[in-house]
Amino acid sequence: MKTPEHHIVCHSGGEASAICGIEVANKYGPENVTLINHDMHFTVEDQDIKRYKQDVADYIGVPITFANYKGQAAVQVDQFDVCVKAKAFKVGDGSELCTSRLKTEPFRDWLAANAPPGTATVYYGFDASEQKRITRRVGVMGSMGYRTDFPLLWEDRTIHATEEVGIAKPSTYSVFKHGNCTGCLKAGWQHWYVVYCTREDIWLKAKWAEDEIGYAIHHDDTGPVYLEDMEPRFAAMKAAGVPATERIQQQTWWAQARKIVRIHEAAAASLPCDCAHAG
Repeated sequence: MKTPEHHIVCHSGGEASAICGIEVANKYGPENVTLINHDMHFTVEDQDIKRYKQDVADYIGVPITFANYKGQAAVQVDQFDVCVKAKAFKVGDGSELCTSRLKTEPFRDWLAANAPPGTATVYYGFDASEQKRITRRVGVMGSMGYRTDFPLLWEDRTIHATEEVGIAKPSTYSVFKHGNCTGCLKAGWQHWYVVYCTREDIWLKAKWAEDEIGYAIHHDDTGPVYLEDMEPRFAAMKAAGVPATERIQQQTWWAQARKIVRIHEAAAASLPCDCAHAG
């Protein structure tokens, strides 16, 4: 523990957590700040996110403190590996098992060893649109004896984008909305369409995990929907030119996707048969 006022920032690799860390350092001094990160496997955490995390840490002037899976310096497993090992995608409370194994458990172990209850405030990059997450985090951390705070809700903000201090956002933001793992088990089908189109390796490994566990990552009102079940639909969407992006609002994106596929299929149906040109 550095001081009686230990300020611990959950430094995820996304822009919101980066701004959070800068705000906390500006308010309390970098000497009193710890940037906690869970380093993800290089195949699912883009190298530019790793660059971004380090650039933010260098700007603040503190090292990144890694609380990694099983204390590994360089994490050797991804979200699919830990789920297959446990034979499940979710833990008992319904949350994703990969989050529990790769992030929650290492973080709690680090807190127990370095910041006893009652000695620290933990900061998160949640904004005003995430009230449910804020309420849940306050309750969970409070039950463990820790204060929480959310700098993106502060009125006396000093920064609203890391570009203001010369730090470019991760290049992944051109496609994805967050700095989460590619192939995020919490994400919906729009995210997974991007994976299907751009990361065949991750798509195939996720299919392998579903086969090994014997259950699907996704579910709808009718039950489990396996990645394999979506492949014909995604193939048609890709062939029609549906953009592989999360940057379009979900409902708008799906409406556009259906329209693009209809137009593509109608155009294909109107083409003359090849035999019309024979002989």
